[in-house]
Amino acid sequence: MQSYLEHVKRIFLEHGDPDISEGQMKYMRHQFAFYGLKAPVWMALAKDIFQTKGIPQGEELKTLVRLCFEEEYRELHYFATEMTQRALKKQAENFIDFLEELITSKSWWDTVDWQAKLAGEHFLRYPQLIGPITERWMQSGNFWLQRCALIFQLRYKTRTDAELMFGYVLRLADSKEFFIQKGAGWALREYSKTNPEAVRSFVESHSLAPLTRREALKWLQNKS
Repeated sequence: MQSYLEHVKRIFLEHGDPDISEGQMKYMRHQFAFYGLKAPVWMALAKDIFQTKGIPQGEELKTLVRLCFEEEYRELHYFATEMTQRALKKQAENFIDFLEELITSKSWWDTVDWQAKLAGEHFLRYPQLIGPITERWMQSGNFWLQRCALIFQLRYKTRTDAELMFGYVLRLADSKEFFIQKGAGWALREYSKTNPEAVRSFVESHSLAPLTRREALKWLQNKS
């Protein structure tokens, strides 16, 4: 897997653009290094790599993903997450533990929100995991895991467990963390497209952070 990683690093470095890199690092508050690959570019490179070298399975997949996340360049973290996404449908129930590991690796909104989506897809295949795993995340004290507990249902629409979502929003309602307040509002806003009255009633009946409330009602206000 180390040779696979070195192959990816070499290709990404060859196609990187230092000028783009500067803008990317500034946008991400200089938390990560960047090769200077915009999404369409690194995704096209990744597609070629997957076609020529394949996608590892089992423990080799986890090993390669972990190696990528040990690197400083953010595009390698994206590559690892894309690889995980492509392999997701083949994974067993306990793969949720590896997804949780990724959520807490080099955490920032760009990877965490993507990984929350992957967790949501995994939960649809193994719905018995939803309650115990998301409750674990809520109790973890890690706000990135808590954000995932709020937003993993973003694409669920009519399959959304509204009682669970509303309950988690209320439990985190006193949080001062921007990403929690924003995540709660995002979850509510997406569900408002499926059940507008439920969201409107919930928001009007509870004391929520101004940011959460504003985000939650944004779609409803634009629609009216």
